[in-house]
Amino acid sequence: MRASQRARGEDVGIVDALLTADERRRSSSVRFDELRAEQKALGKLIPKASGDEKAELLKKAGELSAAVKAADAEQDAAAEETQRLLLQLGNLVHPEVPVGGEDDFAVLETVGTPRDFEAEGFAPKDHLELGELLGAIDTERGAKVSGSRFYYLTGVGALLEFALVNAAMAQATAAGFTPVLTPALVKPKAMEGTGFLGQAAEDVYHLDKDDLYLVGTSEVPLAAYHMDEILDAEQLPRRYAGFSSCFRREAGSYGKDTRGIFRVHQFDKVEMFVYTTPEEAEAEHQRLLEWEKQWLTSLELPFRVVDLASGDLGSSATRKFDCEAWIPTQGKYRELTSTSNTTEFQSRRLSIRMREGKKVRPLATLNGTLCAVTRTIVAILENHQRADGSVRVPEALRPFLGGREVLEPVAR
Repeated sequence: MRASQRARGEDVGIVDALLTADERRRSSSVRFDELRAEQKALGKLIPKASGDEKAELLKKAGELSAAVKAADAEQDAAAEETQRLLLQLGNLVHPEVPVGGEDDFAVLETVGTPRDFEAEGFAPKDHLELGELLGAIDTERGAKVSGSRFYYLTGVGALLEFALVNAAMAQATAAGFTPVLTPALVKPKAMEGTGFLGQAAEDVYHLDKDDLYLVGTSEVPLAAYHMDEILDAEQLPRRYAGFSSCFRREAGSYGKDTRGIFRVHQFDKVEMFVYTTPEEAEAEHQRLLEWEKQWLTSLELPFRVVDLASGDLGSSATRKFDCEAWIPTQGKYRELTSTSNTTEFQSRRLSIRMREGKKVRPLATLNGTLCAVTRTIVAILENHQRADGSVRVPEALRPFLGGREVLEPVAR
């Protein structure tokens, strides 16, 4: 755990503080049990005693009562401190994860070749210019109504969102996922249990009056779906595909991606979520990655797969793979999908266990973004644009767009 904290760039001292607090919790629990046993034994003697002996026993009983209360308070305080420190620890980093920060990822695979627009004889337009030509994206009115990083999807933009969501859900259900519409507001326990009140807390919207959080991903309500439950191991894996609106402050992204709809405060997403056995978690992680690759390939997007470095995992993941699509006008690959193996980290915090015969133990959870709609629209518009400002529709999406093969510019 110390090595894992070090690899994450987190405080290693928390591990020793936690061990000390846990020892205090254990010893105070033993002390409380000893005093309670002594108190019960004394309680049996008092009715049989009389005179001075009874008076002495009553005096001792009063002292014991005070000691029991003090030991109980000490036990609670130690348990609370242990839990507080435990919640500050990230998951154990997988031994194959590259060590380092945001730029220290390892490229595992590159799929497809970016278009050579110069050879085709025209300079590519960015997604916002294309979106405005198509009557698909309106950020000016989004900012007027809601502020920066908000937008309207209109006309074919709205239709493209519905097409993407339906196509993603069709792929997920064909793979055996159960479709789910999740709540956008969750209680603190759900947010904390999934690990989003640690490093990611600054990006979370909180409604003080109701003490509820707006989710940044349906991973949160999907992870909490079986909170405080015991699942039958024979019924695993359980795979869910959740659709939800997602809300993020983007507090740490000042000045980044301010143009268009790549990085916004509200967007819709189709998220895969799996409950499985710890022994099967790594194989399931690879399956989630393959489903994401299948999705991006169906959209005819050039992309690469990266193994994120330890300092860029977030608190809950032991390992995380991103699929990054090529964005022509930025001249680089940008994250479109992501899949994380969170092993037993979330299930322990949310008290989700599995039963194997008479044995009950924590299970493993995994998540994977199949389609973050706005970013996917960005990639489709830029990669499939034509010289006249129209955009070719990938074949896989055409059935979900009424057979439309091309998105044409609209009269302005």
